[in-house]
Parts: sequence; structure tokens; C-alpha cells
Amino acid sequence: MMGLLWIAFGVVLVLMLAIDLGVFNRKAHEIGFREALIWSIVWTVVALLFNGAVFLSLGPERGLEFFTGYVIERALSFDNLFVFVLIFSYFGVPRRYHHRALFWGVVGALVTRAVFIAAGVALIVRFEWILYLFGAILVYSGWKMLREKDVEVHPDRNLIIRAARTLFPVTADFGGGQFFLRKDRRVFLTPLFLVLITIETTDIVFAVDSIPAVFGVTHDPFIAFTSNIFAILGLRASYFLLESILKSFKYLSHGLSVVLIFIGLKMLVADFVHIPVGTALAIVITVLAVAMAASMIGKRRDSSGRRPGR
Repeated sequence: MMGLLWIAFGVVLVLMLAIDLGVFNRKAHEIGFREALIWSIVWTVVALLFNGAVFLSLGPERGLEFFTGYVIERALSFDNLFVFVLIFSYFGVPRRYHHRALFWGVVGALVTRAVFIAAGVALIVRFEWILYLFGAILVYSGWKMLREKDVEVHPDRNLIIRAARTLFPVTADFGGGQFFLRKDRRVFLTPLFLVLITIETTDIVFAVDSIPAVFGVTHDPFIAFTSNIFAILGLRASYFLLESILKSFKYLSHGLSVVLIFIGLKMLVADFVHIPVGTALAIVITVLAVAMAASMIGKRRDSSGRRPGR
């Protein structure tokens, strides 16, 4: 049964990516709100349908683990969206090329997440105490995120970016959305390739939080990987859907901080206090809902405070 689920996951993944890039996004174009909304719904529905297959095939416990992992990873991915906005702004990327950079960024993330999760599972099997380290990392990351006020991006400090600029000439031309350009028998990197490198290396940093977080819910590599990947696949649509209103959710990062700290503490006290997956899911959803509601209330108060005559 597990083998069939892996095959089904692979088929769905390849098919959806092929349809996304090969059919609907063959040519570079700006992704509008309507198109982003449709794709966001599509990726969410596909994830939930796969979740249903997990429920039916592996049982309610595994199905709930998948859904909880998916919710946590999807929520954590919102932090990526803030950074993507800053990256595209830093490099001055035209909006019509955003999708291409994010698409290949997701493909790269599939590989790095697979490696990270495989390594995590191997470490847990060999050194069970590593879960305490993962828990401590999450608590520290949550506390650090809670104290940080502004997210900053510094691609000029990225060692891989600096190495690429040293080894290859870089053109200012985006080349119609290409990553490489050939001029006078020389290969030039385009700014879009530097953007892709920045996205990939940034995702590795985020994976340090997200991978331990999913291990706080499940130790099953299949559940950990598939829930993580489905969350990432919906990330691009979420970016185009929410990029204009991301700043409205000013308390979302606080909610994500609390989620990380909670999952970290859950891992640290697992030998003494058992927190069912259903309870953990309810707590995560409640924290995120409160953060979103607080953001909306704060936005209304700010708008009221800026009215003329007030």
C-alpha cells in the first residue's frame, strides 16, 4: 500500500508541475489575482484529496498527521512570502518573470527537502535524542522570530551569489526570463539566475525550522515529505494571491513564533506529556486564527486613526 501511495504522489507531482509550467505558464506573463486564486484553490484541493487517500489507506492517525503537518508547513511558508517580495524588489525583477523564478525555486526545494527529511529520519533512527535537539532549535527559532521586528534580505552577503559573480559574467538583461544568455561566445548569468540562487539558499534556511517542525508531528518519512511538499507547491499561488496584502498580517509572524515554540516544547516534553496530534492541530489552528484576527483588528484601528479630523 505504501508503495502505491509513493507512486500516486509521484504521478500527481509530475503531472501538476507539467500542467503548471508546460500548459498554463508556457509564456512569461503577470499572474493576476483571479489566476492566483484559482491555482491556490487547485493546489489546496489536490493536497486535501491526497490527504483523503492517506486517511483511507493508512488510517485516521496518519491522515491527521498529514493534515497537521500540512497546516504547519503551509503557515510557516507565509514567512517565505515576505522574503520573496524583498528578493524580487532587491533585484528589480519584472512581475512577468516572478512565476518562472518561483517555479524552479520550488523544484529545487523538492530536492533539498527530500535530502533534509531523509537525513532527519536517519538521525532519529540512529540517535533518538536528536529529537530534543530539534525541539530546542524550534524553541530558539520561535523566540528569535518573536523578537525580530523587520525581515531583511542581503543577497550581496550570500557566498554562493558572490562566487557566481566571480566565476561568471553577469548581464543586467533578464533575457526574456532566461537564466543564462550567450553573447559573443560567452555565457552570461542573468539577474534571474541570481534570484533563483537567493530563493534556494533562503529556502534552506527556512528548512531548518520547517523540517524539525514536521518531525514534531510525525516520524513517518512519507507523511513528513508529502505534507511538506504539498505545502511548498501551494506557495507560489499564495505569493501572487497575497503579495499585495501581506503587510496587513502584521501579527502573523508572532503567531508563527508561538507555533514553533509550541511544537518545540511538545518535542522536548514528549517523554513526560503526550499531546495527541488532534490536540496539537487544534492549538496550531487557534494560534494562527488569533494572529490573523489580531492583524485585521489592528489594521482597522490603524485606518481609523489615520482618518482626517481624528
